[in-house]
Amino acid sequence: MRFLLFVLLFLSFAYSLGLVLANNTEVGVNLLFSQAPTMNLGLLLILCLILGIVIGMLLALLLFRVLQNKWEISRLQKANNNLQEQLTQANVVIDRQATAPSVEEAVYGSTATNAHDNHAAQDEAATLTKQKRD
Repeated sequence: MRFLLFVLLFLSFAYSLGLVLANNTEVGVNLLFSQAPTMNLGLLLILCLILGIVIGMLLALLLFRVLQNKWEISRLQKANNNLQEQLTQANVVIDRQATAPSVEEAVYGSTATNAHDNHAAQDEAATLTKQKRD
């Protein structure tokens, strides 16, 4: 890996040197609102190439970050859907348990519950009549 990086560095240096030697004329750069001092055309090409590489790398990093965020969002949405499904299943189980007969109903039938309700109603009526007397 280091050898490959060394070769790439050597090739880029050789390319830069070739640009400077092949384009040895002085040029002025007009930046629309200002004028840059005259410089070697090869040096100007190298500066533009380096600037393009830096901007390209920054944009690639930004694009990678956006894609990474999209992947994270989709992963979290899947997890959210999974949790939502688990919550729905838990609510169904709770509803089944709420509508299931109580232990007394299961053992003694519905008459035990009716007798218990009647006894509670009689106690409530006795309390009301006692309150009226007081």
